[in-house]
Amino acid sequence: MKLHYYPETDSLYIEFKPTPGAETREVADGVVLDLDGAGDLVGFDIDNASKRFDLTKLEAVSLPIAAE
Repeated sequence: MKLHYYPETDSLYIEFKPTPGAETREVADGVVLDLDGAGDLVGFDIDNASKRFDLTKLEAVSLPIAAE
């Protein structure tokens, strides 16, 4: 998973897998889902992200991280 912030547009893209999107769906005002050819979620984009959320802190809780 990757987080991409674009200050020029104040948008936050959360990428779940590096697959090209084949379809987009706006599910709420300024929130767009990217789906692959099979209809699976690739990522989503949030417009005006810094106005909607506090982007100064990122916290991960209970992620299933495998030991290397």
